[in-house]
Parts: sequence; C-alpha cells; structure tokens
Amino acid sequence: MVQTPNKALTLAEFLQLPETEPASEYINRQVVQKPMPQGEHSAIQTELSTAINAALKPRRVARAFSELRCTFGDRSIVPDIAVFTWNRIPRKEDGGVASVFAIAPDWVIEILSPDQSQTKVTKNLLHCLKHNTQMGWLIDPQERSVFVYRSDQPTDVFDKPEIHLPMPAFAQDFSLSVKALFDWLL
Repeated sequence: MVQTPNKALTLAEFLQLPETEPASEYINRQVVQKPMPQGEHSAIQTELSTAINAALKPRRVARAFSELRCTFGDRSIVPDIAVFTWNRIPRKEDGGVASVFAIAPDWVIEILSPDQSQTKVTKNLLHCLKHNTQMGWLIDPQERSVFVYRSDQPTDVFDKPEIHLPMPAFAQDFSLSVKALFDWLL
C-alpha cells in the first residue's frame, strides 16, 4: 500500500475526493492507496468471485463484489472481494444494487500482492470482524496459503492442498480446496 502524504482528512472529506486507480482507502484519518493488482492477484480475484457467485447468487443466498468500496466504522476500504448475504445488499427503490455500501461485508477476502504489507491488510480484516463480518480470508499466492480469520476463533492457516477451506455459515454449500484455489494460477 502506498500512503499518500496529506493532511488528516475527515471521512466525509475523503468521500468527496475523486476515485483513484488503484483504489485509495481511508484508514486512521489517512488516505492509503492500494497497490495495482498483478497477474496472480487478478487471476484469483476473478475466478474466486465468479465461483462464489455461481454457487450462491442464483439461490439469492449471497453475492460477491470485486473492488467494492465499503464505508463503516470510520473507515472506507476496498476489499479485493466483499461478499454480502442477499438480504443485506443495499438496494435502490427499484430493487437494484445501490451505489453506496455503508456496512461491513459478511465475508471479506483479500489477496496479498508482492509489495503489500500483510500487517496492513490484516488490520483491515480485523476491523471488519469488529463490525460483524463473519469471516475474513487473506490469500497469499506466494506461499500458497490462506489465513482464515473469525471473531470467535483463533486464526487458522491452510496450506495443505487437499484441505477444504472453511466457509461462513451462509456459504456452506460452496466448497473449495486449497489446491483448487491455487490451480486457478495454472
């Protein structure tokens, strides 16, 4: 993450700024720009979002969103993948998906980029858990491992190919092994 040298801003001031490419986040009154996703990151993000939506969206259980700004708890973050249960997706009057998501995701997934701080990403995951996110994943493509964060259990690391990753309660019909996740890089 690249920290933009600015005076401390309020969240309201940050939200008035133009969007950046890659996205900037508002953390501890500072603007922090995320690194530009590269090949491994992009492959996993695209395939995982598609797989989650294929399993959960048709039955209106949940929906995965890539690079969606989520503003809650005095932060504005852009997780790689934010999954919301169907009944919590903010909606417009006509039933369409709203533009603004002012709530924490139910499941948040981050994919570590080579030049990204694992500590900063972990802090965002922990912030989400404090605001009722059910589960957080930190996927490390270099190490072929997935850190799973839950508010009521210690953090687990999954790196054995045959192991199936734990899912939030609402996503129990979705199954993914460590091997299947990292096979998307082939």
